[in-house]
Amino acid sequence: MQVSARAATASASAAAGAARCAALLQPLSPILSPTPFTSSLKFPIRARLRDFTCAPRTMACPSLSTPISSARTWRGAGLALLRSTMAGSVPSPRLLGSAPSRGLACRSTATAAAAVQTSTTAGSETSSPAASPLSDYEAVIGIECHVQLATASKAFCGCPSLFGSEPNTHVCPVCMGHPGTLPALNAGMVTLAVRAGLALGCRIAPRSKFDRKQYFYPDLPKGYQISQYDEPICSGGQLEVEVDGEVKSFGIIRAHLEEDAGKIVYAGAERLSGADYSLVDFNRAGVPLLEIVSAPDMRSGRDAAAYGEELRRVLRTCGVTDGNMAEGSMRVDVNVSVRPRGSPTYGTRVEIKNMNSFSNMQKAIDYEIERQVSLLRSGRGAEVVQETRLWDEIRLHTTTMRKKEGLADYRYFPEPDLPPLEVSQEFIEQVRSSLPELPAARRARYLSLGLTRGDVAVLADEEATSALFDAVLALGAPVRQAANWIQGDIMAYCKETKTSMSGWSLSPSALAEMIGLIEGGVISGKIAKEVLPDLLQGRGNGGVRAYIESRGLLMISDQAAVEQLVGRVLEANPKQLAEYRGGKTKLQGFFEGQVMRESKGRVNPGLMKEVLMRMLRGE
Repeated sequence: MQVSARAATASASAAAGAARCAALLQPLSPILSPTPFTSSLKFPIRARLRDFTCAPRTMACPSLSTPISSARTWRGAGLALLRSTMAGSVPSPRLLGSAPSRGLACRSTATAAAAVQTSTTAGSETSSPAASPLSDYEAVIGIECHVQLATASKAFCGCPSLFGSEPNTHVCPVCMGHPGTLPALNAGMVTLAVRAGLALGCRIAPRSKFDRKQYFYPDLPKGYQISQYDEPICSGGQLEVEVDGEVKSFGIIRAHLEEDAGKIVYAGAERLSGADYSLVDFNRAGVPLLEIVSAPDMRSGRDAAAYGEELRRVLRTCGVTDGNMAEGSMRVDVNVSVRPRGSPTYGTRVEIKNMNSFSNMQKAIDYEIERQVSLLRSGRGAEVVQETRLWDEIRLHTTTMRKKEGLADYRYFPEPDLPPLEVSQEFIEQVRSSLPELPAARRARYLSLGLTRGDVAVLADEEATSALFDAVLALGAPVRQAANWIQGDIMAYCKETKTSMSGWSLSPSALAEMIGLIEGGVISGKIAKEVLPDLLQGRGNGGVRAYIESRGLLMISDQAAVEQLVGRVLEANPKQLAEYRGGKTKLQGFFEGQVMRESKGRVNPGLMKEVLMRMLRGE
């Protein structure tokens, strides 16, 4: 009886404990949910901003597959706390007995994702929505663009901000959130943020602050992200974009500073779907970002793609970022909703991730618009929910990733370890005076030179291309010829060799000299094309004429030498000569080609035609 009573008591106690835990896991009521607030120091400290360096560190490779209830010690990396995620999200972590490579491994969510896809309605997930006109609906699109700032070190520590290094070699106790560490603000990220804000017409806040954004992902070692919430450094701007010949203005709500999370690498497959497990590389954790939030002013995938392309041009021109989407230094999240045309009320917003190019972004948006409109028209509007979806570039459709968090879920509060950031007006003006010519102004200048819009679009698209073009013009090269060589043969050779314009050693002076030699009749265009690969390698930077002469490729411009060439061609083709003199004058082109072939393309074309016509007439 006593044993039975004890068992009953233990069972009741366990049930009560489970009930208490269940109650704790329930979301807070709106009244109890914390509201973001601000605070100020009595004596605000202006942060001294600088880059740092630190020795690389290595970490052990825990795996996320079975639950744990307490913190564990990472081999060789000190004490770190691994926080489990909310119920139903990513599985909790455990330590591997041995790991083949550095990194944090976790069980893939592919199985869960597949289950979600299986349980959803086929038309909303895997089947392509029926195409239909959108005359009675319109899309509302806004973009959140995360730009990796081109600093030497991370946002709040001295670890290098580099891409492509061995996993978990650019980490330290600060960016890993170890107890007792304090962040120190990087000067470079503030300067680049101000530069970007000014280029986009934003107001630069004289005082802004940092906040903690709480969420628990395996790639976020601190369990929170240092960001800016209600007092961002930049706000209120706009970007003018030409979309299919029409100039449109898209508003920019804000641009704020924050740090990046790590990177989850899926193993056993090329993407999340089908992966066996995941590895986490923390090299990117703490890398400085500028998140640029547009107004919901776009109405099509083409609008959004054009906005993204122009934004990248502006930021690259200003030296804010390299904008390499393949390496993740520019990542775009798109918010899409649809509403009856003319309605002032926004529809349910869906966020789309996993777009690695502006082409894919346009396709994903157009698909999502069609998906939402199809559901609304079929009476299934309740299936359009606030969520995050992934773009599958293989199947060309979006799939559910997770339900979208709200602001209350992030539990924002001011970052206690960083003072408010103050930016003086004098500093702002210094940055403004250092801004280069922006892409819109550059395009207008090129148009004033007499170039076509097609030429301008190519020459002003990349900073390296426009820099070469401007430098060649400054050395006196004719506009038309310089434009033709750069966007013609040079770009074709770049495409053929898969090399960027900045990857060559051709100096502007060498290109300008080559064009001048062609214009002066010293070399022909054919000779220039022949030596161009060598010039791109920098072999003519010491003097193009001297290099061409050393190869014996200078143009034959001596009249006596040209007469000898023409004479040999006429003697070798008596039948065609007789036909020409008999009235078949179209054979002139045949003789010109034969003379060029005899001279291996080195004969002066103008002089050759003059001599050829005279000798064909028997003069």
